[in-house]
Amino acid sequence: MAKNEKDGKLVSLSGALIWEHGEEKPWEAARGESCLVEITEHIEQHLGPIAMVFHEVVSDTVHIDVHHVEPTEDAPFHTLVTSGMSSLPMNAPSPELAFMELMVCLPPEWRVRHEEWNDEAWYWPIRRLKELARFPHKYDTWLGYGHTVPNGDPPEPYAANTKLNCIAILPQIAWPSEFDELVVDGEKTIRFMYTMPIYQEEMDLKLRCGIEALLDRFAEHETRSVLDPIRPNVAL
Repeated sequence: MAKNEKDGKLVSLSGALIWEHGEEKPWEAARGESCLVEITEHIEQHLGPIAMVFHEVVSDTVHIDVHHVEPTEDAPFHTLVTSGMSSLPMNAPSPELAFMELMVCLPPEWRVRHEEWNDEAWYWPIRRLKELARFPHKYDTWLGYGHTVPNGDPPEPYAANTKLNCIAILPQIAWPSEFDELVVDGEKTIRFMYTMPIYQEEMDLKLRCGIEALLDRFAEHETRSVLDPIRPNVAL
């Protein structure tokens, strides 16, 4: 990493700006979800029936729920989508980037029921989805295409059964592109982005060479977006 001499902001070796955030904001009771009905209808229109909604009991700043679409013959994976992240605008560089929800796809054998959540090996993708959805609002920052977020400093694996320890924010490719945006009104468009679990070496590659270099490696290795906790590390 190096300092950009023009404006003093921190940039990666690839030249991409590294967004820094301030201190975590204190706890505050969450407001209700402002677009819950619209997001629910959007999910069911483009992805299919919602089998379950994992509701938060106590919420800090924003109330984050996770909507579960079960595997089908055409889409043989679990799909999890947040709602509530878009209840507040992120501190993004432009208004059209201010509202977002997040998603992840899990293999059909993944255990997604509440009774399995005591085992972090099954729960960590859901935990990380909720943490990332709250992150921009707690630290007065934003998430966008190509951003990478490590699991601590230095990054720690998400669970004992994986060495994945970072997340890349990417466009989703598992579903039709019509799902990517939800136009609420003339001032609010919600973008749905994918949370791709990655290894530290893959994050380092992105910081050195840019997000397109990482995506090229994924393409070379035919890396699927559906989560695989032991998939090959494309940066090695």
